Amino acid sequence: MQGFYTILLLVASNIFMTCAWYGHLKMKQQFSWFEHLPLIGVVLFSWFLAFFEYCFQVPANRMGFRDNGGPFNLIQLKVIQEVITLVVFVGFSSIAFKGESFKWNHALAFLFLVAAVYLVFKKKDFSITSNQDETVIEKFGISDRVKNVLCHKRVLRVASK
Repeated sequence: MQGFYTILLLVASNIFMTCAWYGHLKMKQQFSWFEHLPLIGVVLFSWFLAFFEYCFQVPANRMGFRDNGGPFNLIQLKVIQEVITLVVFVGFSSIAFKGESFKWNHALAFLFLVAAVYLVFKKKDFSITSNQDETVIEKFGISDRVKNVLCHKRVLRVASK
């Protein structure tokens, strides 16, 4: 249930964020008084909306984070947030900016993000075994110096001989 509440708070947060980031563009078109605001006025208006974004975002991250008893690790929280951001943005832009269209390449990019969510939540570890590391080293002729640097940085996990 904590995961559901986390996602609900993230959706609310992203609605405010999208309005803060892009709402002023629509308001400029609809309200003459807003069009005449100086840039600092528009920034303050956006900050006002962003305050409410943070009122939802911070509790969502605290509630959802595994180290605080939530169901998600940090990477999972971020990827969920990015997908929610795109869903909210597509809805917002479709409603507020009728001239903006959702094209096939946008849909494909969105599918890649959904794939990212799948991969982030996949339990299987894709780590390479040390035998595979040695095969890569032999195949590409990686020098001993590079091999030592990579092993030191833990890019490769080759047991020292």
